[in-house]
Amino acid sequence: MSTAIQQRISILVIEDDLGDLGLIQANVRLAGMRRLGDQDPVVCAPTLALGVAAAAARKPDVVLLDLSLPDSTGVATVEAIRVVVPDVPIIVLTGQDDHQLAEAALKAGAQDYLVKGQFEHDALGRAIRHALVRQRLESRLRLFGAALNSVANGIVITDVNATIEWANPAFTRMTGFPLAEALGHKPNELLNSGKQNAQFYQRMWETILAGRVWSGELINRRKDGTLYDELLTISPVTDVNGRIQHFVAVKQDISERKATEERVQHLAHHDQLTDLPNRVLFSDRLFQAIAQARRDRGTLALMFLDLDRFKPVNDSLGHDIGDLLLREVALRLQACAPRSSDTVSRLGGDEFVILLAQIDKAMDAVVVAGKVLAALGRPFRIGPHQIEISASIGIAVYPQHGDDVHSLLKNADTAMYHAKKAGRNCYRFFREINTEAAV
Repeated sequence: MSTAIQQRISILVIEDDLGDLGLIQANVRLAGMRRLGDQDPVVCAPTLALGVAAAAARKPDVVLLDLSLPDSTGVATVEAIRVVVPDVPIIVLTGQDDHQLAEAALKAGAQDYLVKGQFEHDALGRAIRHALVRQRLESRLRLFGAALNSVANGIVITDVNATIEWANPAFTRMTGFPLAEALGHKPNELLNSGKQNAQFYQRMWETILAGRVWSGELINRRKDGTLYDELLTISPVTDVNGRIQHFVAVKQDISERKATEERVQHLAHHDQLTDLPNRVLFSDRLFQAIAQARRDRGTLALMFLDLDRFKPVNDSLGHDIGDLLLREVALRLQACAPRSSDTVSRLGGDEFVILLAQIDKAMDAVVVAGKVLAALGRPFRIGPHQIEISASIGIAVYPQHGDDVHSLLKNADTAMYHAKKAGRNCYRFFREINTEAAV
């Protein structure tokens, strides 16, 4: 049965022997090759020079190339054609005793070879068809390879035991490991930071060995020892029988994204001027502290501070000096409540709050209030200015003065106004009028 080429193609035959050329043309017709319009699909050239010119002008689909021409012989003939049409498949034509030469031509880039005088139209048609298919596959593989090499994400191919067989340049840029160093190693051997426990990797392996795609975030270590955040997706690759043969891992460095997310999250919950927790974060921490105190039947204190004489300073020296003063106040307040369970927050303007969680008794707040008044009583040096201020402090205690966020804030604020009325630079507990002023 004839294996007709079911497509319009053009064939360049570079052959100096008229007898061989006639046989080739006859076999092309017998192979059922269609004409291109009114033109014969076969274009002939008796020398390499004419063949090169014809290839450059016509861009044929296939080149049939005699390796023994008047002006060129051997592998150099193949190389000369490939320079002009690098993506066109070449089928070399050899004599009966030129098998070694044919193999060398294949290594030089030829797609196939035929022995002159030993092939008929079926063999010719089959060789042309296979050469075209191989060429398309090679072109596609080159395209895929270029795509894999150009993507920003690292791509790693391992065997079923996770041994690296290939990695793209992005993997090297991301990790610092050249492909030559990575080959033969497992990714975990090169990149393990110790930040993921054994259970993490166990769950990952259970997923991919079951034939499912695994995706997750982890922290890896580069060759230079620095850590980075990575989004990793691993896909199993199976053979026709469903057995896993390889794994393909796509690695994305998300360090910048994570840092941005953390920064946005920080800004959403912290005062931009002092970097203290803002009202939102403070309310959440107070809520959590109340819940724990309720469970433990414990005590906590909430201190509400308003700076005395801040407005005259702000008005006379300007907002820039006022902002610098508020930053210094924030630092001194943090030094007065250094426990990890304590929280100092700026609610806005010159109002601050201090949460004293997990205290033994209400009077523990008096000690901190005394430290605050003493700390703020020391002059502040802001640029060329020496500034003296003080604070009025209101204190509300859980559960005596409230058992929720709103009531404790409200009652501490009320107590602060009692301190203002009492002459400032003092503290007052909620509902207590004659509390002794702090020294």
